[in-house]
Amino acid sequence: MNTLRSPIVGILLAAGRGTRFDPAGQQDKLLQRLSGGQPVAGQSARNLKAVVDRVVAVVRPGQQQLLQVLQDAGCETTVCLDADQGMAASLQQGLALAGDAQGWLIALADMPFVAADTLQKLRDAVEQGHDIVVPTFEGRRGNPVAFSRHHLAALRQLRGDEGARSLLANFPVHKVEVMDPGIHRDIDTPGDLA
Repeated sequence: MNTLRSPIVGILLAAGRGTRFDPAGQQDKLLQRLSGGQPVAGQSARNLKAVVDRVVAVVRPGQQQLLQVLQDAGCETTVCLDADQGMAASLQQGLALAGDAQGWLIALADMPFVAADTLQKLRDAVEQGHDIVVPTFEGRRGNPVAFSRHHLAALRQLRGDEGARSLLANFPVHKVEVMDPGIHRDIDTPGDLA
């Protein structure tokens, strides 16, 4: 019996260096604890796992502790050897493992405050036939972004650190208004953890 709830796979991008958080590179922002005690990346992963059955998390080389946090949260993990080439390289790595899905909910590991309800609305919109779905709060677009399989070829052609911005600029985008300031809230500095 197939128990999958959704043909949509989560891709959690966790391969950035986080230099704004700690320019010296001593502290990985994704491993820092939130006020509830959960590591940043672990909370982001759990939020995503709450609405899709499968999450592929992408990390850069040498991140054994982060790999363990993400595996403990129920993610499949993969190491992107080309992570320093930009966000698109991480996305390609995730798609290499999850390219057979009907769509992808692409989330950033440094955004642990996105509500599960928001993620569910994005997932549902793709399942209902929308090809690109973004959340908006107070009229401003945020993250994560969901894509249907229709855009797989274009996603695989992305390069650099722009992520999927070019697709959002060149194709119709379905906007889902949410009551969730978490779509604009990432962890850039230690003060963002509270």
